[in-house]
Amino acid sequence: MRQLKHHEKKLLKKVDFLRWKSDDNVRELQVMRRYHIQDRDDYKKYNKICGMITKLTNILKHLDPKDTTRIELTDQLLEKLYNMGVLPTKKSLVQCDKLATASFCRRRLAVVMVRLNMAETLREAATFIEQGHVRVGPTTVTDPAFHVTRTMEDFVTWVDTSKVKRKVLKYNDKLDDYDLLM
Repeated sequence: MRQLKHHEKKLLKKVDFLRWKSDDNVRELQVMRRYHIQDRDDYKKYNKICGMITKLTNILKHLDPKDTTRIELTDQLLEKLYNMGVLPTKKSLVQCDKLATASFCRRRLAVVMVRLNMAETLREAATFIEQGHVRVGPTTVTDPAFHVTRTMEDFVTWVDTSKVKRKVLKYNDKLDDYDLLM
């Protein structure tokens, strides 16, 4: 190999060729594969949010248990995370310490669709979402990374003009010709 030129040495001064950032990502790849996360940045954001939440819970734990601000902030945090669907119950800060990135991944629209039996696999669910077959409430969603809260979970349905909805209704013998005219 030839000697590096001056500008090449300057550029490569801070690069470590022996230790790559992508070496320690076994868990990351498992979670990305399990929840069919196509963009690594989504996983990084979930991980960052989990880190911020655990940091906040550690700060809250160091405060006096009878402090009114601690009680208010704890209640707000638990309420917010419960409504987002990340925590199963609103009991204590111990749950926030155990919070994992997979908790946020379980609330993605594609995962919720599989849990609601609207699709068999995550890949199929992601395809339906990207093609515009799914709506949450009145709005059509085309992003599989859409976060579905507890209240919105009941409003995940097929778009009225969707061919998939028509096939499902036809299979269940609930197809109404009047609905097709709209």
